[in-house]
Amino acid sequence: MFDELMGRVAGQFSRVEPRRRARAFVLGLLADLPRKNCWSIAEHAGDRSPGGMQHLLGRACWDAGGVRDDLRDYVIDHLGDEGAVLVVDETGDVKKGTATAGVQRQYTGTAGRTENAQVAVYLAYAAPAGHALIDRELYLPRSWTADPDRCRAAGVPEGTAFATKPALARRMLARTLDAGVPAAWVAADEVYGTDPALRGDLEARGTGYVLAVACRHRFTTGLRTCRADELARHLPRSAWQRYSAGAGAKGHRYYDWAWIRTDPRQPGHHGLLVRRNRRTRELAFYRCYSPRHAPLAALVKVAGSRWVIEENFQAGKGLAGLDEHQVRTWTSWHRWVTLAMLACAFLTVAAATEPSRQPGSPQQIPLTRSEIARLFTTLPTQPAPDIRHLLHWSAWRRRHQHRAKTSHYQRQAREP
Repeated sequence: MFDELMGRVAGQFSRVEPRRRARAFVLGLLADLPRKNCWSIAEHAGDRSPGGMQHLLGRACWDAGGVRDDLRDYVIDHLGDEGAVLVVDETGDVKKGTATAGVQRQYTGTAGRTENAQVAVYLAYAAPAGHALIDRELYLPRSWTADPDRCRAAGVPEGTAFATKPALARRMLARTLDAGVPAAWVAADEVYGTDPALRGDLEARGTGYVLAVACRHRFTTGLRTCRADELARHLPRSAWQRYSAGAGAKGHRYYDWAWIRTDPRQPGHHGLLVRRNRRTRELAFYRCYSPRHAPLAALVKVAGSRWVIEENFQAGKGLAGLDEHQVRTWTSWHRWVTLAMLACAFLTVAAATEPSRQPGSPQQIPLTRSEIARLFTTLPTQPAPDIRHLLHWSAWRRRHQHRAKTSHYQRQAREP
């Protein structure tokens, strides 16, 4: 199955050398390494130095966008479903310094606060058979796009303009839906739910959405416009129904839900979906659209599917080094992240298809991505390193660290 995936993307590499190195790189991302960077992945691959892996990410001739498209097609071939949900969200990686493409002090949910971080927007495909990340866009703040010299130093393509996170989401959704990916819905949080252009794009395509919005978001009902929380305040007790938003780690996530029809003069079915916590009574709000009538249970299922992208972030970072890239340039970031998504897609498809080949016992859970990764790392995918290889890398690391330490001390001594 791994060879099938790597064979699918082989055409995106113009030479056999980067193609083979990309295979070794993905194997390194899947390996049980304490840290995943070009040093550790090169050592795992049996290389004498990290130069080859760094060349793969920075200068080798291959098409990361083409690999992304092949990855998406691979996921759809194995998981595709007409009722699937496209889920949008962003995640951040805390960074040091100011030279890494897109880095600045900004809020990131990863840290839960404002940090010096790099933020990217991702698109996940969620279907009954499984879910995986299928697209990515790096967010460049205005402080970057307004500084051409800084962009040039980080390899940002000339002419790259500032784009908001919803604009990046629109770009990925258009690319995905134009490719004929089967999907009936889009789900996202408040950052995207308040963007009228994103909603307009989806309505023009006839693609349904369930997008989170703030309590102050305004809806039109009849002849007046009201805040979401005001509409919820006048709901009768009979309007609330109990549904599960999906299974979590500790069982089903049950909430009370209600739906209010809005925008009666607009084509299609528009509405406000309200979620109420059964214990705290806290409310959450979603703006909904579907070209045809959708029952409340269907809207709840779409709203609940938004959490799968968090699971994919966790799996990508924990199993495939999605956030461990120590790269600075635009090209290197896109290549690292694409290969990490490729590794995760392999785990997702393997977990989704393996039960059909090996029916499990009713007394055990199905294979998970974590278990697939654990089993895969035990296979002899690389020759076992001998003691000379291990000692060579120990000496290489210590020489490099000595040069770095000496350079830091020299720079410090020159400072006034």
